[in-house]
Amino acid sequence: MKNKVITSREDDFAQWYTDVVKAARLADYTAVKGCIAIEPNGYAIWEKMQSILDKKFKELGHVNVQMPMLIPENLLKKEGELVEGFAPEVAWVTSGGSKLLDEKLCIRPTSETLFCDYYSTHVKSYRDLPMLYNQWCNVLRWEKETRPFLRSREFLWQEGHTVHSSEKEALEETKKMMDVYVWFHNEILAIPSITGIKTEKEKFAGAEFTLTNEAMMYNGVCLQSGTSHYFGQKFSKAYDVKFSNKENKEEYVYQTSWGTTTRMIGGLIMVHSDDYGLVLPPRIAPKQVVIIPIGNSDKVNELVRSYESKLNNEGVVTYVDNSEKSPGFKFAEAEVNGIPVRIEVGERDLDNDVIVFVRRDTREKICVNLSDLDVVNYTKDLLEIIQRDMYERAKRRRDELTFEAYNLDDFKNIMAKTPGFIKADWCGNEECEVKLKEINGLKSRCVLENEKCINGNCAVCGKEAKHLVIWGIQY
Repeated sequence: MKNKVITSREDDFAQWYTDVVKAARLADYTAVKGCIAIEPNGYAIWEKMQSILDKKFKELGHVNVQMPMLIPENLLKKEGELVEGFAPEVAWVTSGGSKLLDEKLCIRPTSETLFCDYYSTHVKSYRDLPMLYNQWCNVLRWEKETRPFLRSREFLWQEGHTVHSSEKEALEETKKMMDVYVWFHNEILAIPSITGIKTEKEKFAGAEFTLTNEAMMYNGVCLQSGTSHYFGQKFSKAYDVKFSNKENKEEYVYQTSWGTTTRMIGGLIMVHSDDYGLVLPPRIAPKQVVIIPIGNSDKVNELVRSYESKLNNEGVVTYVDNSEKSPGFKFAEAEVNGIPVRIEVGERDLDNDVIVFVRRDTREKICVNLSDLDVVNYTKDLLEIIQRDMYERAKRRRDELTFEAYNLDDFKNIMAKTPGFIKADWCGNEECEVKLKEINGLKSRCVLENEKCINGNCAVCGKEAKHLVIWGIQY
């Protein structure tokens, strides 16, 4: 039976999303307009994301640091494109206590300026380079329309900021970190993604270029899921970040920045979940298995304790629900919270020499012969099958909602039916890019590098095309 507190995904996707967030106790609204409280279930997912990504960053030589959350106005203004790009979203502190500040302070929307200021006094020689820093923190952007995880005014993220002695090394870093986000989304979150370069209009303010990882939600709306920016020497010249090279000549450093946020939790929900609640891929689920005893016999309790111990000892995060709730309530609670595998251990089943496994992704019940069961290997195999199947389902959905457009009418007809990824040739003219925004707010998601155009004619103006681009509407 469908969960009664969750609106059908097909009837009202926006309400369904909010219902899942609340029913799974991931987040809730607060008295601070546009800001959410991330609840224990939601924060546990973020902690798992952090632990996996942080390990990967450190394997690649990065270290964590912490910068202030306040930025003096004069510091922010040193790089003109950055301040212009973020101006509409900046929140300012103008007084401390009852005293007006001599200079107002920006609450960080991003930390390029702080890192540049730091590097300007700490980078002296090529021997100091590269500096590969990452920061886990919160930022504030004054969003007009907010939605839990997807767009809240305050959100959690990581932001990497690196400085290098050569263009080659910085370019390699930019690409390498995008590869990390692609790996994380595809292999860990089971979310297939498309990568490419942002257009000049859509790139990060102040960057030479921006690489982006784009994912498609179940309803065909796009979600930017990690970006990596190459700054070249733009910021180092604005903030005077120099080093002495091997020839003892002064040179400006080459910079990158890259980041991803708690909006990944929103992506998980919108790609995988259903009308029964949250569905989590096993590799990102904080709790992978729940064992639910049915009855209180010594035989049931002994087997439950044995399975819990064996699974946890082998790295499968398992817990037993011994709460004073009915078995049906426990089943529903595990389901809405997205626990990938449920093991039901009941006296009647044990008498019949079987045990029941339930997959959260398909809700399939599997009766396994108890005498033949190696619980650790069976559960590990099942978790891998679930991970793979979730990715394949999401990929099929993405492919079903990927279209080609040859002219404006094609764009209009596609968007009249359902959104999705729309592949179309583009001449590179910003006027054509802006023209498409008139159709349901379509935006370029990314330029597909090293891919041939479809027919060589811009789908907007008909002139010779320079790029094959993915278009779509976004969260």
